[in-house]
Amino acid sequence: MDAAVRADKAIKREDARLFNAGSAKKAYLTLGCRYVPECGACRFAVWAPNARSVSVVGDWNGWDGLASPMTRRDDGIWVAFIPEVSNGMIYKYKIVGADGQTVLKADPFAFHAETGPATGSKVWDLGGYAWQDGEFMAARPTKDPISSPMSIYEMHIGSWRKAENEVFPNYRRVADELAPYCKDMGYTHVELLPITEYPFEGSWGYQVTGYFAPTSRYGTPQDFMYFVDRLHEDG
Repeated sequence: MDAAVRADKAIKREDARLFNAGSAKKAYLTLGCRYVPECGACRFAVWAPNARSVSVVGDWNGWDGLASPMTRRDDGIWVAFIPEVSNGMIYKYKIVGADGQTVLKADPFAFHAETGPATGSKVWDLGGYAWQDGEFMAARPTKDPISSPMSIYEMHIGSWRKAENEVFPNYRRVADELAPYCKDMGYTHVELLPITEYPFEGSWGYQVTGYFAPTSRYGTPQDFMYFVDRLHEDG
């Protein structure tokens, strides 16, 4: 199939229209790196309407800007299908801007990334986690959050009960200690200081570079799933 035709079929026109209008509620399904089983490849998609050219550079192609070029759609989204990638590989977009300058940019819709101060995005499959919070999720619609008592525990994962010689705590270890602690203390909710990806440690997460990636400082996306799951298990 011609690259332009394939790029056009890769993303629904309505999804692209909603994104360009600022109305897309699930843009993370439209853009970023997503494995497409029927193609046997990962589909990369990034919005760069004014770029002269865009390519994907990463571990699989020696960071060669000519190896994995992307095709521009008329809605400003660039698309590429790449079969050679595998889970955990690091990548960025090599963009030649309208001014002719070349820059390397992380994927704003990546699900995982390098640990700061490095800023590369990672190819990542979100599958493989078996959720155990079915009872909690089934009961949630029956509760009235407006009239129910609420006590919120605000915390920063990176500095909560750090173990000796521990550079960064792990989502799973923290969850196993946090869930019973909050339950014993009577807290009903946990509010986290930013856990989306960020490069500068001093920002405490407020310098966001990846809104769809829980920071890799504390583990993988599946480790974060466990964190949420474990808190749900304790109600």
